[in-house]
Amino acid sequence: MKSVIVLSSWLFGYFGIKHLPITIVGPINATRPVMVLVGALTFFGERLSLFQWIGVITAMVSLYLLSRTGRKEGIDFRHNKWIVFVLAANILGALSGLYDKYLMAAPENGGVGLDKMAVQSWYNIYQFFMMGAMLLILWLPTRKRTTPFHWEWSIILISVFLSAADFVYFYSLSLDGAMISIVSMIRRGSVIVSFLFGAMVFHEKNLKAKVVDLALVLLSMVFLFIGSR
Repeated sequence: MKSVIVLSSWLFGYFGIKHLPITIVGPINATRPVMVLVGALTFFGERLSLFQWIGVITAMVSLYLLSRTGRKEGIDFRHNKWIVFVLAANILGALSGLYDKYLMAAPENGGVGLDKMAVQSWYNIYQFFMMGAMLLILWLPTRKRTTPFHWEWSIILISVFLSAADFVYFYSLSLDGAMISIVSMIRRGSVIVSFLFGAMVFHEKNLKAKVVDLALVLLSMVFLFIGSR
């Protein structure tokens, strides 16, 4: 189940990021902790403090402002299917985070208490076969006229970085008292990296307006952090 959820999220996310500016996708992804907080509130009994509610509202405002910025680049959040893809990837990603908490939390905390390395290992094994099937079904028949394969060493680095990030993430969730809402919020800090990359490497447009949107996203994370201490 973990592998199915993650692979579905990746499919939606990769198609979305292929067709949208990364400075739009990054801040949208940064709103995922809000979804996780709602799930943690519903399924794990976590309660939002005043500062956490302020963080949630701030994140929603930032998403609205980001949609207005996107219209300047011809991106209509209500009618653009790639925005829907990114939002679907976010929802599935939030579901994955909540499921991770369920798998690794101790039984007394509402989980099943699986070992973190067991979860990561089996999830990677299952995903290997699922992604192999997707490779044969989606890419192989049309590879010559759509995306012919070119070997790059960065392909290996993606696997190395992803596995290392997953290890640290699973380890943090296995610690006593770990809150999925806080862990998810910290992970979304990666929006800073993607935003800077889009600005410096891809030279994307409307950066001044997007900086304000990004600042609100980061401000929402600060409120979430303060409210969770």
